[in-house]
Amino acid sequence: MARVCAITGRRPVKGNIINRKGQTKKSGGIGTHVTSITRRKFRPNLQKVKVRLANGGTKRIWVSVKALKAGLVQKA
Repeated sequence: MARVCAITGRRPVKGNIINRKGQTKKSGGIGTHVTSITRRKFRPNLQKVKVRLANGGTKRIWVSVKALKAGLVQKA
């Protein structure tokens, strides 16, 4: 099962870690240079919570903390 928020659809997104070396021009150097770029993932803050459904039942689903704080789901 993928780690995706059942309410908002938030999912992991890809990005980069960019390593730079050297002193900035602002600090009196000749500028920074990129030495390496590494792929990484930005993962959403998901929690597996018991949620009360519309028909009165309960179900465990992955929900982002942003959705919980906004009150988009009712915990059982």
